[in-house]
Amino acid sequence: MNCPICKKPAAPKYRPFCSRRCADVDLGRWLNGSYAIPADDPEGLDEALEKARTTLEDEPPQKSRQQD
Repeated sequence: MNCPICKKPAAPKYRPFCSRRCADVDLGRWLNGSYAIPADDPEGLDEALEKARTTLEDEPPQKSRQQD
């Protein structure tokens, strides 16, 4: 397996990367938004959140158990 950043052979300690540096480069790309997972329906997120909120509001409160 080769490092996805620099294409050198991967090191077992940093697999799938060859070094800490390449692992950090990859992490930096995720954190700054260079990598992104595409969504088919970004509006669906708002709809799902609203449905979850409504469901939680409709549920009766849980009774907490009192310890003796």
